Amino acid sequence: MNICILGAGAWGTALARLLHQGQHTLTLWSNLPEHLEEMRATGRNDRFFPGFEVAREWQLEGDPARAVAGSDCVVVAVPSSAFREVTRCLSGFSGIVVTVTKGIEYETGRTMCGILEVNAPNARVAALSGPTLALEVARGIPTAIVAASRDAVTAATVQKLFHRPAFRVYTSGDVLGVELGGALKNIIAIGAGVCDGLGFGDNSKAALITRAIVEIRRLGVACGAQAETFGGLSGLGDLVVTCFSKLSRNRGLGERLGRGEKLAAILASMVAVAEGYPTARSAHQVARKMNVTTPIIDEVYAMLYEQKDIATAVQDLTRRISKPEDSGS
Repeated sequence: MNICILGAGAWGTALARLLHQGQHTLTLWSNLPEHLEEMRATGRNDRFFPGFEVAREWQLEGDPARAVAGSDCVVVAVPSSAFREVTRCLSGFSGIVVTVTKGIEYETGRTMCGILEVNAPNARVAALSGPTLALEVARGIPTAIVAASRDAVTAATVQKLFHRPAFRVYTSGDVLGVELGGALKNIIAIGAGVCDGLGFGDNSKAALITRAIVEIRRLGVACGAQAETFGGLSGLGDLVVTCFSKLSRNRGLGERLGRGEKLAAILASMVAVAEGYPTARSAHQVARKMNVTTPIIDEVYAMLYEQKDIATAVQDLTRRISKPEDSGS
């Protein structure tokens, strides 16, 4: 296949390396001219993925329309904040579009596949999501992920396209559930990082994760997703790895907050986006619209957007009224 990857960050580069193993023809797009020149000159993507080579066979392109032209499949690996603008170039595209971006658009409440329904109306759309740290995928460490599409043939095609001995791909028809699991877990990972920064133990994080998956499922089902999806790779699996891994940007953001650093300084120092930050605002809004109780998301949102004192946020969460575990809140 001729495959275009929109987004030359760590995840886009890791997936390009994976697809390169399948002997596909690859075009890698970046909106930064100096980034493209660096990759052409050095054969590496040291700006976003230090130490990993960019194959000389790949075409490096700065114009999205030219990058997409002639492609059978387009993989979108850009930050959620740029997703709508970048994918405008897909208005006439009729091949397969795979989004690997995890987020919720604040203005509309749409997931990335929801945006593609508008921007790429003729495309066969799929979401690829799960517990997949880019560095581990690039190193060939065994990984599992889910390819979700409303069209079973498209899901199976994406599965075959990405499947490798060390990269196992499952399929799902619950696109919304797969996308919401991937997006919402980033918010929880910020909370998990706060626990680390405050010096809490494994008990605290285990409790947070367990209650968070209930909260994520509750919100997801209210939005129309299937409950069982959130117990799978794109739900619980992605939540666990993002909350525990030292490679997680979202957990790292939370840890720095817990240690007392200022949010503005943390965000300014990050090379790549921690998607939990914008998603917290979007999810908080969606939960209010759907009238769904989301105490953990609410407290993370308050820390990020209302400058709520971290110690107070933790106390407000732990001192909530006692209730049965299956009470639904």
